[in-house]
Amino acid sequence: MPSAHITFDQTGDKIAGRIRKMRPSAVRNLFAAAVRPDIISLSGGMPDVSLLPASAVRKATRAAVEDERAVALQYGGTDGRLETRQVVCGLMRDLGVRCKPDEVMLTTGAQSALDLIAKTFIDPGDIILAEGPTYLGALQAFSAYEPDVRCIPFDDEGMRMNLLEAELERIGKDNPRLKFCYVIPNFQNPGGVTMVPERRKRLLELSREYGFLVVEDDPYGRLRYDGGHMIPLKALDSRVIYLGTISKVFAPGLRTGWIVAPRDVLARINLAKQGTDLCGSSFDQIVVEHYFTDTPWEKTLQKFLDVYRERRDAMLGALDEFFPPEATWTHPDGGLFVWVTLPDYVDTGSMLGAALDAGVTYVPGDSFFPDGVTGRNCMRINFSYETPENIIEAVRRLAKVIEERLELYRIFIAAGAIKAPDGAEASEHSPSRANSDGFAPDGQPA
Repeated sequence: MPSAHITFDQTGDKIAGRIRKMRPSAVRNLFAAAVRPDIISLSGGMPDVSLLPASAVRKATRAAVEDERAVALQYGGTDGRLETRQVVCGLMRDLGVRCKPDEVMLTTGAQSALDLIAKTFIDPGDIILAEGPTYLGALQAFSAYEPDVRCIPFDDEGMRMNLLEAELERIGKDNPRLKFCYVIPNFQNPGGVTMVPERRKRLLELSREYGFLVVEDDPYGRLRYDGGHMIPLKALDSRVIYLGTISKVFAPGLRTGWIVAPRDVLARINLAKQGTDLCGSSFDQIVVEHYFTDTPWEKTLQKFLDVYRERRDAMLGALDEFFPPEATWTHPDGGLFVWVTLPDYVDTGSMLGAALDAGVTYVPGDSFFPDGVTGRNCMRINFSYETPENIIEAVRRLAKVIEERLELYRIFIAAGAIKAPDGAEASEHSPSRANSDGFAPDGQPA
């Protein structure tokens, strides 16, 4: 009698096609290497939670355990605790966005919010617009629902509106397949660039003209080291779907984010969330609630800003000192990341092994594009977690790996084995190809 058991190979045949198309997160794949004692990690996006005062964390946690244990350890509503949503409204008001608790839904981190947005809006073949490069976690969340993600290049002022308009003309007005434009206006991940006010205004005008939603992801908005506050897109247009999180200003391990959206939109997302997790963690929400209500969190945030500014400056200084002239990079006013561009013939994915041998990690650039090919000569490096001394040493190590790779290519070019890019000689390659912010003269990421 044949066995009723399903073998491992047969199980693979039963997996949905959309899952087979999903790529694993490059950052998650690097975690195992990043924790090695001989490795300095520039690949993560983690805040330095050691900067959090233990007394503030204890106070917020004690309130959940001692004062509200009966609620904290119980199921909650799908939208999240009313009291926590009220706290979120206060945090949003600080940024210039006025909203009510019934316009807020708490999520299991902003990553969960991305999946809920995709689950609610995307059918296979739908068109999603995004910056190019864009957050790899968003690409991963969207890819399960099989959209056609089209990336619009940015420059040092954010997404290029002329290229967005050209793409929209190709798509056509009120095209039912065009669902939304996903943007990270503040200190974009991975680019580090910030969308200027004129382009924010134009993006919203185009959304109304062509009939698509705007999804604004703002995990880094409070982490500004230079310049003044930028008004969120949500403050300019109530139909914008805003995603927020406490991960970068408090504790990512508490997995608390939120969506601010019109009530009719949240009602649909609520249905999707019920099928995903029923409700979030009441315990986590209560800790978050008390941290932002009962502790001097603004003082702690200022500490984050001072430390991260110093680390960013250390990274930019080390890049100036050690990186070869062929390399260019962005100069972020805030956030956590710098985007580095190398000559077209360099593959940062294949170079990663040599970097690991040298004791440093980064995220290859092709992880931030839906095709997994574009951006292969780029990398994202992070400055929030390591000390300035470690950052300088990591950049020095990485520069040596890059220089060895470039020297090999120079030899090949000089020998005529490969063609010099743009017809240039090996000794003349690339310094003039991009400006100081890492973009080619035409505004495309170099």
